[in-house]
Amino acid sequence: MRDLWGTELAHFQFVERMCHQIMGAHGYQEIRTPIVESTDLFSRGVGSTTDIVNKEMYTFQDRSDRSLTLRPENTASVVRAIIQNKLLEGNDPLHLFYIGPMFRYERMQAGRYRQFWQIGAESIGVSSPESEVESIVMLFDFLASLGLADLSLSINSVGFPEERTSFYIALKAFVKAQEGAFCLDCQRRIEDNPLRVLDCKVPSCQMALTGHPEVLTFLSAESQSHHEKFQKCLQSSRIPFAVNPKMVRGLDYYTRTTFEVLSSDLGAQSALLGGGRYDRLIQDLGGPPTPAFGWALGLDRLVSLLMKKNTALPSKPRIFLIPLGDSMIEDAFQLVRPLWAAGHSIELETRGVALKKSLSTANRKGHSHAFILGEGEKAKDIITVKFLTTGEQEEWPLREISSRILKL
Repeated sequence: MRDLWGTELAHFQFVERMCHQIMGAHGYQEIRTPIVESTDLFSRGVGSTTDIVNKEMYTFQDRSDRSLTLRPENTASVVRAIIQNKLLEGNDPLHLFYIGPMFRYERMQAGRYRQFWQIGAESIGVSSPESEVESIVMLFDFLASLGLADLSLSINSVGFPEERTSFYIALKAFVKAQEGAFCLDCQRRIEDNPLRVLDCKVPSCQMALTGHPEVLTFLSAESQSHHEKFQKCLQSSRIPFAVNPKMVRGLDYYTRTTFEVLSSDLGAQSALLGGGRYDRLIQDLGGPPTPAFGWALGLDRLVSLLMKKNTALPSKPRIFLIPLGDSMIEDAFQLVRPLWAAGHSIELETRGVALKKSLSTANRKGHSHAFILGEGEKAKDIITVKFLTTGEQEEWPLREISSRILKL
């Protein structure tokens, strides 16, 4: 858990603004769900055998003895909201995005926190590979708007649960033949949830998986065709990718397509975000059979990458308006209110301190300009503008302030 302020928060706000801009351009609408949900929602939706449910959720009993959980992810919450609010009435596709905090009690590492922020998008009601690529193209447009370019996809298909029966038999036999080489968690997973063995991050387990059976070879003809069309559409959309048979993601609801976005700037922990198709989740949670596809991005991790790359943030001039003496404070209010209404970033000095002290404050707080309003300026219908980075000064007519700020 941590606080956000200053430069890091400015990066968060920049990412959020671009999220609204890019996703709005693609026809996605924002949805907001509660931070606290019924524990059963995540047990059923995320999967009772996942590490998230078994090890990482913040769960508590409320005063009515109901089991509640701080949301560890948001797809299950979005699906619950869709069903509860009857957003699926009619046959039109539904495109939603969200921004908000999630909570997991997980091992701390670079860019990961127990309260973390996510941006996610959900495409509901379309089963085609093309709908998946549309969402991924939007995602790449979003990341490009943040100045990120050295990105690629790691993709796989896990089919549907009924297609994985023979695969599970083969994977279990493979693991059992060298059981001692796997960690205790994987020895449990191979019985409870075999796909999670492929997702294990323990290096010795990854080594022991060399030559493992691949789920792709067990897919039905329909799922194989879906995967091939998905790859062709990625190629035509110029999205770089590589097939990774170990890439299964950490949630039980995925069907067919799964993917991660990789960034070389992240070093060993190269996965920036991930997602996939979940065609059974809406029905599993009580809704009608509905195909769906989505992804979620860790905002903390993304901001860490942007700050590491020294990404320049677009910014307006930050102005410190200094009235000289008590007699000028009313004039300063009259001057600044229409400027605030026009959207200019202006902080008003209200302490009544000496000019030197006010200028020192403006410099420490990172303002780009100081506007000085005294009796002399009032008499001449001007304002003195001090450029704090150079020390230069100009006199502007009061009637031209707003238009001149736009040119700074």
